[in-house]
Amino acid sequence: LLLILLLLLNLDGSLFFCFAETLMDTKWATTELAWTSHPETGWEEVSGYDDAMNPIRTYQVCNVRELNQNNWLRSDFIPRKDVLRVYVEMKFTVRDCNSIPNIPGSCKETFNLFYYESDSDSATATSPFWMENPYVKVDTIAPDESFSMLESGRVNTKIRSFGPLSKAGFYLAFQDLGACMSLISVRVFYKKCSTTIAYFAVFPETATGAEATSLVIAPGTCVPNALEVSVPLKLYCNGDGEWMVPVGSCTCMAGFEPAVKDTQCQACSPGTFKSKQGEGFCSPCPPNSRTSSGAASICSCRTGYYRADNDSPDSGCTTVPSAPRSVISSVNETSLVLEWSEPRDQGGREDLLYNVICKKCLPERGTCTRCDDNVDISPRHLGLTERHVTVRNLQAHTQYSFEIQAVNGVSNKSPYTPQFASVNITTNQAAPSAVPTVHLMGASANTMSLSWLPPEKPNGIILDYEIKYHEKGEAIAHTMTAQRSSARIEGLKPGTPYVVQVRARTVAGYGRYSSPTDFSTNHQGMKQRNGSESEYTEKLQQYITPGMKVYIDPFTYEDPNEAIREFAKEIDVSCVKIEEVIGAGEFGEVCRGRLKLPGRREIIVAIKTLKAGYTERQRRDFLSEASIMGQFDHPNIIRLEGVVTKSRPVMIVTEFMENGALDSFLRLNDGQFTVIQLVGMLRGIAAGMKYLSDMNYVHRDLAARNILVNSNLVCKVSDFGLSRFLEDDATDPTYTSSLGGKIPIRWTAPEAIAYRKFTSASDVWSYGIVMWEVMSYGERPYWDMSNQDVINAVEQDYRLPPPMDCPTALHQLMLDCWVKERNLRPKFSQIVNTLDKLIRNAASLKVVTSTHSGASQPLLDRCVPDYTTFTTVGDWLDAIKMSRYRDNFLNAGFASFDLVAQMTAEDLLRIGVTLAGHQKKILGSIQDMRLQMNQTLPVQV
Repeated sequence: LLLILLLLLNLDGSLFFCFAETLMDTKWATTELAWTSHPETGWEEVSGYDDAMNPIRTYQVCNVRELNQNNWLRSDFIPRKDVLRVYVEMKFTVRDCNSIPNIPGSCKETFNLFYYESDSDSATATSPFWMENPYVKVDTIAPDESFSMLESGRVNTKIRSFGPLSKAGFYLAFQDLGACMSLISVRVFYKKCSTTIAYFAVFPETATGAEATSLVIAPGTCVPNALEVSVPLKLYCNGDGEWMVPVGSCTCMAGFEPAVKDTQCQACSPGTFKSKQGEGFCSPCPPNSRTSSGAASICSCRTGYYRADNDSPDSGCTTVPSAPRSVISSVNETSLVLEWSEPRDQGGREDLLYNVICKKCLPERGTCTRCDDNVDISPRHLGLTERHVTVRNLQAHTQYSFEIQAVNGVSNKSPYTPQFASVNITTNQAAPSAVPTVHLMGASANTMSLSWLPPEKPNGIILDYEIKYHEKGEAIAHTMTAQRSSARIEGLKPGTPYVVQVRARTVAGYGRYSSPTDFSTNHQGMKQRNGSESEYTEKLQQYITPGMKVYIDPFTYEDPNEAIREFAKEIDVSCVKIEEVIGAGEFGEVCRGRLKLPGRREIIVAIKTLKAGYTERQRRDFLSEASIMGQFDHPNIIRLEGVVTKSRPVMIVTEFMENGALDSFLRLNDGQFTVIQLVGMLRGIAAGMKYLSDMNYVHRDLAARNILVNSNLVCKVSDFGLSRFLEDDATDPTYTSSLGGKIPIRWTAPEAIAYRKFTSASDVWSYGIVMWEVMSYGERPYWDMSNQDVINAVEQDYRLPPPMDCPTALHQLMLDCWVKERNLRPKFSQIVNTLDKLIRNAASLKVVTSTHSGASQPLLDRCVPDYTTFTTVGDWLDAIKMSRYRDNFLNAGFASFDLVAQMTAEDLLRIGVTLAGHQKKILGSIQDMRLQMNQTLPVQV
């Protein structure tokens, strides 16, 4: 009550006034004070009356006619109460010395104030001694006015303070040296800053400091329902008992507003809210929201109304839009233009978007299923801002149903499917698109063997193909038909150029011809000129090495330096220029530099250096790789330029491969290559391994990390250093100890792990793993399984499943490489031939292993999640380990499985899924979702 009274008395906001607490006041004494005096003839206690005629006890002394006066008066013991500084208020009268006749010159008009500290009330009549030490002098007190006998006494009031005090209490002492005076009253008090409320915080009563200039810190506590804005929250109490220098403050929390002159925080009343902490007041609920209880920080949306995730709590609630209006369709064969008008009701929002859902209908079954990815809706089919789309690649003579949905920022909050307008159309018949480039697969003097891919848009079933050809420069053309995408033209002239074109035919007629391509017949086999270069021509080159050499192990030489001299060319160090360090090798740094040999142009090279302080064994092991590499000469084996051994540092110089290691290169370009390009890479690796196998060389560490790639995507086998298998202190976790050596478990055949039986057949096993790495764009074989788990799984006949979109023929070739009986695995020559056939018959690479069949063994089967078991799209993303894109999906409006099932790669790119591997993973799961939806779709009425 006292606190509230004080607050009400200070409505002007000035809360910082002084309070004093009295320790002793003789004014209110009703009995004798009985203070101690010395000598007895000095101070005398006398009863009297104050101005209001109230009885008081006073002390008087007036021995002015006697010389050398030294009269002391000491108060009772005064407890300190833990205060550090006290104030003494003295009311007294003093007679003017000039008004006293016949007195000696020793008359005084002043007296001295002393104090003495003690931990207990232990003073006596003789102790402490009546002198300045041990007493501590405070001041000499002089009156403002003195009086004479002819006039009444005038009362003087003087206040003095002293400190710091440290003991339990103290005594006051008054010394008279010859005055005629009366000590009417003595009040002892201390100053304090009283309890106060300021800035929505309570500050406790605080005594002043030891000095008049002291500032005492008082911590504050926020009033109920208030929170600190800044810390530490405090006020300072100065020596005069006044609050000053506020630091920090509190404000009312969300749901509460200031009240009672900013000293309380009261709850918002029902129907109002306050969303943030601060000094603001509660506001009425925004449109379409309500609250029935007090202290609300947000008003809940009414049924059917919502706030988007990025809407502020202060904003009104909105609803979903109504359906688009006035849908107009225009069909042109297998293309379609759709236009529509905006909804009548946009739900109170401006962020309106449109989705176009395509469904292919089968009237005889009474069902409609979602269109596949071949249907092109431009500019896109989800998240449209414009009100028109163009639809292409529809099938001819087919009925379709299109739903145009209107969505806004709160559509994903509604439990209902967005409202839509629909239109049903039936496409017309269209001819197939043009046949892609024709390839010459072989030629003789009188024949040419051709192949081509089917049209990208067949628009129906291909009945047959027409091949048109004529001699270059001649106008007369010949035609023939073929049932498949290949043909053999006979009866041609030797050494003659021909122009060839191919077109496809459906029930709608012929499509457009392919671009004219020139081929020639001759006696030397295949020759192609002036036409479009085949994607895989470079990969099909056959490398024939007459009189194939046999590999010689450099470690069989008694003097390792002799192997170096025989197989590696010594390069003068002046011809080598190191430009930059690009990596670290097992023995030292790997650098990029330039090599300029006499009579040859300067080339960019890779340079391996041997670090300083090497041992002779390290030098031998380092140079052994050059001794091995120098024996090889093949376009798919890294080429040795030479070595530097006669100066420091010792170097191995090889050709420079711009794109680095194959595994990291694939991960960096995830999803960027065609299947033909990937197979071309595999063909190059296989050709290099065939060459090594023919030389009786076993690599023992064939992996994508040891394949280098140049700027033309040519892959070359590298890393012929064998020391990692000889040393047992390697720290690379890829290589695990087995029978005294280090083995790359995930790439190594079972017999090599168990018995160290390394052969070309074990290299074939490793090649199968490399195939899997390439087709999965550098994914880690066996994922996060431990090495021991891999060994156990392979021993139980488990094999890696096909990577996503991997052609069936390629995965079968992998499985052939992983046959347990090594003698049954294919030879590298057979692998090269198989890949050549696949490249020639490109259509065979379009047959993709069903992702639902998983691996050939149950341990590694790919689990297809059932989307119906997920509550939200976010749960589904979590299940396929793509939770990082939760916000991307929701912010773009893909909050239902119906919308997600319509997404394409373009949609994923638009919402920020830019990594090709992640796109493939999400699209694969969307395909699963579509299949599951088609199985459960109800009949459309």
